[in-house]
Amino acid sequence: MEEEEEEVLCYLDKVLENEDVFECGDMESPLTPGCMLMTPVHRQFRGDIEKGLEMKKLVLSGFLASEEIYINQLEALLLPMRPLKATATTSQPVLTIQQVETIFYKIQDIFAIHKEFYDALLPHIQQWDEKVAVGHLFKKLASQLGVYKAFVDNYKTAVETAEKCSQANTQFQKISENLKVKGPKDSKDCTTNVTMEALLYKPIDRVTRSTLVLHDLLKHTPKDHPDFPLLQDALRISQNFLSSINEEIDPRRTAITTPKGEARQLVKDGFLVEMSEGSRKLRHVFLFTDLLLCAKMKKTSAGRQQQYECKWYIPLADLTFQLLDDSDVCPHIQVLPEHEIEEIKIKISVIKSDIQKEKKALKGQSRNVERLRKKMNEQESWLLLHSPTIPFRIHNKHGKSYLFLLSSDYERSEWRESIQKLQKKDLQPCQLSSVELQVLTSSCCKLRTVHNIPVTSNKDDEETSGLYGFLHVIVHSAKGFKESANLYCTLEVDSYGYFVSKAKTRVFRDTTEPQWNEEFEIELEGSQCLRILCYEKCYDKTKLNKDDNEIVDIIMGKGQVQLDPQTVQSKNWHVDVIEMNGIKVEFSMKFTSRDLSLKRTPSKKQSGVFGVKISIVTKRERSKVPYIVRQCIEEVEKRGIDEVGIYRISGVATDIQALKAAFDTNSKDILVMLSDMDINAIAGTLKLYFRELPEPLLTDRLYPAFMEGIALSDPAAKENCMMHLLRSLPDPNLITFLSLLEHLKRVADKEPINKMSLHNLGTVFGPTLLRPSESEVTKGHITLASDIWSHDVMAQVSVTWVQVLLYYLQHPPISFAELKRNTLYFSTDV
Repeated sequence: MEEEEEEVLCYLDKVLENEDVFECGDMESPLTPGCMLMTPVHRQFRGDIEKGLEMKKLVLSGFLASEEIYINQLEALLLPMRPLKATATTSQPVLTIQQVETIFYKIQDIFAIHKEFYDALLPHIQQWDEKVAVGHLFKKLASQLGVYKAFVDNYKTAVETAEKCSQANTQFQKISENLKVKGPKDSKDCTTNVTMEALLYKPIDRVTRSTLVLHDLLKHTPKDHPDFPLLQDALRISQNFLSSINEEIDPRRTAITTPKGEARQLVKDGFLVEMSEGSRKLRHVFLFTDLLLCAKMKKTSAGRQQQYECKWYIPLADLTFQLLDDSDVCPHIQVLPEHEIEEIKIKISVIKSDIQKEKKALKGQSRNVERLRKKMNEQESWLLLHSPTIPFRIHNKHGKSYLFLLSSDYERSEWRESIQKLQKKDLQPCQLSSVELQVLTSSCCKLRTVHNIPVTSNKDDEETSGLYGFLHVIVHSAKGFKESANLYCTLEVDSYGYFVSKAKTRVFRDTTEPQWNEEFEIELEGSQCLRILCYEKCYDKTKLNKDDNEIVDIIMGKGQVQLDPQTVQSKNWHVDVIEMNGIKVEFSMKFTSRDLSLKRTPSKKQSGVFGVKISIVTKRERSKVPYIVRQCIEEVEKRGIDEVGIYRISGVATDIQALKAAFDTNSKDILVMLSDMDINAIAGTLKLYFRELPEPLLTDRLYPAFMEGIALSDPAAKENCMMHLLRSLPDPNLITFLSLLEHLKRVADKEPINKMSLHNLGTVFGPTLLRPSESEVTKGHITLASDIWSHDVMAQVSVTWVQVLLYYLQHPPISFAELKRNTLYFSTDV
C-alpha cells in the first residue's frame, strides 16, 4: 500500500512540476489531464488511494473530470451561436451568417465528438474493473482529429473576425466578454464568466496536450492488456497530427504555472525601444496575464538556441501609467535631425538595389548577397532604434519608472489598452524568486510570437515589398459616437519597419457625426498598411503634458487596412469603412506611382496661373514674382511661421482646390479667403503651384548641369558652377527662386518652434523645384534601365535634388543684382 501511494504522489509531483500544465481552478485557463488535482474528483481519489485503487483508474478519472469541464466550455461557446444565427436573417442582425459561421467554425462538431466520448467513458469509470477496455474510445477520439485540423486552419480568422465584430457592435461585444461556463456536476452549480477569445482557444489547447494522458495510460497499462495496442495507436495518431500542425499553432498561448497554481499566459509581446541610462536600447517586452517583463536577447554563438536576459519586471497589480507633472524632471530624449534619418533610408535603398543586381548576376551564388543583407540589417536596425520619439511611460508604484519610445500612437494605445484590460481582473501583487524569474525568462523563447525585429532584411524574398509612391486619402465622415465631442483623425503608414504619422484632419467641433471630407497626399516608402486613429480633442490646458511629444487627446477608436496593390493602384477611388469600437469612419483612397507623380501637364487655359509658364504669369501681372507666390509667402510668415511642420503637414485638399480656383480666376475674395484659411492649406497651395508649373522652376534645360554641378568635389569649382547656373535662369524664374529661398531661410530660423530645418524644407521643395523632364530621360541623361522610376533609383536621384536646394539654402544671401553683375567664365555645357 505504501509503495502504491508513493507512486501516486510521484505522479502528482510530476504534474505539478510540468510548466506547461494549467490548474483548472481558473476556468479561463486551458485544461490538461493533470488538472484533476484541483477538482472534487481529485479530492475524492486522494482518499481512494488508501483503498488501493489502481493508477490507471486515477488517470482516467482525472481525465474524465477535465473532459466534463471542456464540454461545458464548448457548450458555453455554442450557447450564443444559435440566437446569433437566428437573428442574422432578420432586419436587425447582430452578425451576418458568414461571420457566425467563421467564428464558430467546427465548434458544434468538436462538441459532439467529446460529448460522445465522455458519455461512453463515464460508465466504465463508475463501474470500474481492472479488465475493462477503454483503448477503443481513445483510438476513435484520435481518429477524429481531422476536425481539429480544420478548426486550427480557421482559428486565426475566427479570432480576428470576433475581435472586429466586437469593435463594430457593442451588443456582440457584451456577449463575447461575458460567456458563462457551468462548473462540474458535483460543484454547487457555480458558473464562471469567460471571454469568447479565451474559449475559442480551448480546442487548440486541448489537442496540443492530449498526448499527456495517453503517455500516462500506457505507462500504467500492462503490455498484455487489450488496451495497450489501441492506446499505442491513439498516441501515434495524436503525435503525428501534432507534429503536422505544431508550427501553425500560436505559441503565445503556451503558458506556465505560477507557484500559487494560477495560470500565467502570454498576451502580447514585441520589440520596443527603452531609454535606459540615457541611451536607447532595443528590448523584447512580454505582457503576461499578471506581469510585464522587459528582456534583452543574449548574444549566442552560431547554432545555439537563443536566450533572454531579464532586465526588469513589474506585477500588473503594481503598474500605473505615469504622466509628467510639475514635480517631474522631463528626461532628455535625443531626437536625430531628419536629414540623418533620410540619409539612412537612402543607404538602405541603395543596398536593396545592389542586392537585386547581385541576385541577377550571381545566379544563386549568395555569399555577396548575404554580406549585403547583413549590412542592410545593420542600417535598418539603427533606423528602428533611433526613429521612435513618442514616449510611453510605465511606473511601478513600489519602485522606479521606465520610459519606452514608440513611433506610433496606435502602438502606444495598443499596449496601454492590453494592460488596462488585464488590470480589470482581480490581480494580486506577485514577487518572483530568482529561480522563478529565471524559469519565466527562459520560457520566453518558446512563448514569443514576434521572433525577429521588424526589418525588411528579415523577410523572405517572396514577401511583398510594399508600395512606393503617393497614397491619396479622403477622410469623409464618422458615425457611432454616443455624445457630442471635438473630433479629428490622424493617418499613419508603415515605413522601414515602423509607423509614421503622416496627416491630421481639422477638429470638427461639438458633433456626433463629423463631416471632414478632407483629402491628403501621403508618400509611401514600401508601405503595406494604413492606420486611422480617431481622437477627441482636449482643450483643457490643465491637462496638457509639458512633453511636446505626449498626446493627451483621447483615442476614441483606431483601425487599419492593408494596402492591397490590386485595389489601390486602380485609377478610380476605392471607398472603404473602418470599424472601431462601434465607430465607423468612411474614407476613400487611390494610389499614384512615382513616375505618374512626376509628370507635368500644362494648363490649356493660359488665363490662369496654375500650369502656366511663370514668364507668362509675371508678364501678364507686370510683376517680378507671381502674385500667388507673394501672397502665400506673406500669409505663412504672418501666421504660420511658428506652426509645427509647416510645409510638411498636408493641408485639406478641398481648401487647396478652393484657393487654386480663386487664384486662377483672380477672385476679388482671395485676400479674405487667405486670412480665413487654415495655414497648412495655404502652404499646400504654394507647393501645388510650383508642382504644376509646365516645367520646374529651375528649368528642364539646366537639369543635367545642376546634377553634375552639385557632384563637384572642389568647393571653389562648385561655387563657380552653381552661381553660374542661377545666373543662366530666366529672370522671372531666378527672382522667384531667390524670393522663395529667403522665405524658407526665415522659416528655418524658427526651427526650435516649427521643427522645420533647412534640410526638412529642402526635402519638401527639392523634388518640386528640380526634376527631370521626360525628354531628359529619353535622351539618356538619366539611365535607369527598364525600371525607369524604381523606388531605389528614385530615392538616390531624389537625394540629389534635395542637395541642390540645400546648397542654396545654406549659402549666404544671394542678391539678384550682384549675381547679374559678376562675370564668371564658366560654361553650362558641363
